[in-house]
Amino acid sequence: MALSPLAACSPQTALNLLTPASGYRLDAGLRYGPEPDHVVDVYTPAAVPDAATAIVFLHGGRWSYGSRRDYKFVAGSLTARGFVVAIPDYRKYPLVRFPTFVEDAALAVAWLRSTAADHGADPSRIVVVGHSAGAHIAAMLATDDRYLEAHGLTPRALAGMVGMAGPYDFLPLTDDDLRDMFGPEEQWPESQPVEFVDGDEPPMLLLHGLRDRSVHPRNSRRLARRVREAGGSAEVRTYERLDHLRIVGALAGSLTWLGPVLDDLAEFAGRVGAPHR
Repeated sequence: MALSPLAACSPQTALNLLTPASGYRLDAGLRYGPEPDHVVDVYTPAAVPDAATAIVFLHGGRWSYGSRRDYKFVAGSLTARGFVVAIPDYRKYPLVRFPTFVEDAALAVAWLRSTAADHGADPSRIVVVGHSAGAHIAAMLATDDRYLEAHGLTPRALAGMVGMAGPYDFLPLTDDDLRDMFGPEEQWPESQPVEFVDGDEPPMLLLHGLRDRSVHPRNSRRLARRVREAGGSAEVRTYERLDHLRIVGALAGSLTWLGPVLDDLAEFAGRVGAPHR
């Protein structure tokens, strides 16, 4: 029996094929830095509002695989809600080790802030969103001042941060690749977002599926608790039916029935990215 074209695709490719090719303008393969992986795709709504909120989406993949091209479906759903969406690549293990991928993300944010007006976005209204390893990177930008300060910014330059199924408090490291990726044991705390919370973080929304067996939901609860104890703002939303991958799949227009992930993300980004009165 012949397989349909979608049956032979990866889940991301299938969702991308189901994503409309209209409703946005794609500026593909823009350079945000000097390295080969310093490339970003920017999606702009066809009817972009004045000075739109911009979303930087950082993909997951255990800090070692994945591509910006896998997440057209995320951009399609978010541009339909009026957001400008930038999806960067970043260098990955084993080519690099921590904290290079965080430094790359900081550079991508700084680039978007300096070019936002070219894409109809407001540079003061950037929300960083990440899934899995990308959520860890987003949380590092939101908690550890050093990465954005390298570009004359602070975490408060972000309007908000959204983490999806993110690891934020995941010591000790037991897997060989992670032990190599994050360096000597005495340096491991440098990779944990919970270690840098001081109450001056941008508002956070932490999303997690209760069926996640790759990154336990306690990661989101612990980070949110630490932020709130320090006087910051952190919301947690959990989804009974979602696991580690379905939570990002639920952003696709054809899969929103899985759970209100897209609605929750868009409502938060719209709220924290609202123009200052």
